Amino acid sequence: MTSAELAALAAIEEGKYAQAFPSFGPERRGAPVMAFVRVSDQPIVTREKVYEPNYVVVLDPTLLKLVNVEAGLKKGGIVIVNTPKSAAEIRKESGIKAKLATVDASKIAMDTMRVTITNTTMLGALVKAVPNLLPLKALNGPIEHRFGGIAAKNIASCNRAFEETKVEG
Repeated sequence: MTSAELAALAAIEEGKYAQAFPSFGPERRGAPVMAFVRVSDQPIVTREKVYEPNYVVVLDPTLLKLVNVEAGLKKGGIVIVNTPKSAAEIRKESGIKAKLATVDASKIAMDTMRVTITNTTMLGALVKAVPNLLPLKALNGPIEHRFGGIAAKNIASCNRAFEETKVEG
């Protein structure tokens, strides 16, 4: 949810329209959660769940074995995965056919922030995989506002993920 909120705030600061919202079911604590972000140059009038995403960001790679992350993905969509594995390995293990972006966000987060919380890290991967969505620097303000004294490490993690993300296929 944090990633979704930060992306929406960055889009709004860039003069776009945006909304972010979670999708919670009867899950227990620690269960997979989905969050959605809409970004547009036009006002957004719908408030429903996103059924056909353009992009899917997977913060926890174990979800690839539990969830069909390509479900509803629009033609030309991109799946962005936190993983130390190559795109070829991910495709072989999960069957993903869509364009794929990979980055070892867990390692980057541990190296830069000393925790494996990957929300801001994966924002850098998203911006790399979808260059027309937002400029990387647009994330700085929302990250600084949200994280205060630890913002610099989060921004460093985000920037490093942008540099290290590999986009294939």
